[in-house]
Amino acid sequence: MPEVNLNSIITCPNCGLAKEETMPTDSCLYFYECEKCKTVLKPEQGDCCVFCSYGSVKYPPIQQSYKCCN
Repeated sequence: MPEVNLNSIITCPNCGLAKEETMPTDSCLYFYECEKCKTVLKPEQGDCCVFCSYGSVKYPPIQQSYKCCN
């Protein structure tokens, strides 16, 4: 089984701010507010959370080829 990476860099599509965050292991993160421009990010259609849509690393269950929160 591949090692799970819990750190992901979320990049705001509105202002371009990139910030490293630690992903939760017990639930998906559906909303994320950019600290620079205050845009609230939501998962794109077909993604389970903001890390899958805007992060440099997918959410842990996806990394392990499991079905996610949806």
